[in-house]
Amino acid sequence: MELEHECPECDRRRSFYLAASTELHLGRKRKWRCPECGYGFVRIGGEVDSAEPASA
Repeated sequence: MELEHECPECDRRRSFYLAASTELHLGRKRKWRCPECGYGFVRIGGEVDSAEPASA
């Protein structure tokens, strides 16, 4: 699986690849990686995204 996403390390849009996936009580946890630089982020369900800045 692939996901188009902005890579902060490469400073451009990239096709991230799915590095891992598991089911949690919060929903499906997916780890995504940039093939160019190795930057990664995690999404859990549709609610938690480590790539997004935290809101105050």
